[in-house]
Amino acid sequence: MKRMMKSLVVVATFSLVCGYAQASDQVVHSVKGKFSDVKENVEMAITDRGLVINNVSYIGNMLDRTGKAVGDTTKIYLKAETFEFCSAVYSRGMMKADPKNIVYCPYTIAVYVLPREPKKVYVAYRRPPIEGSAKSRVALKKVDTLMAEIVQNALSMH
Repeated sequence: MKRMMKSLVVVATFSLVCGYAQASDQVVHSVKGKFSDVKENVEMAITDRGLVINNVSYIGNMLDRTGKAVGDTTKIYLKAETFEFCSAVYSRGMMKADPKNIVYCPYTIAVYVLPREPKKVYVAYRRPPIEGSAKSRVALKKVDTLMAEIVQNALSMH
């Protein structure tokens, strides 16, 4: 029993340390407006840079659809979607600097509306942690700047 407890403590500690080392910040902005307008602005801000949206995830719809199956029908979002995309230039630089940086691609921007604030649209993304070698930090900072510029561009269209 002591051995099992010791193993659990080691695993828990390892998980906490790894989770902390890999943690990244969320950047969240909000604007008053319509979801469809802000969503379109985000799409344009991505594609105007010559980037291709690989996937749109309809997170809000999925949560609504699966709520009954998991026994929780709480309405979390009125609308919620995420856009996944990549940049050959930024991603190549990031992964050339450190192949482990593959986990930061694709980049994702979320657009959502909360039930308690139906006229406010949130735009959010995860900042990649600026870590690793000097080359890796430079490459990750470029990705961070790209994401910030895309979101700021989308918000300025509003």
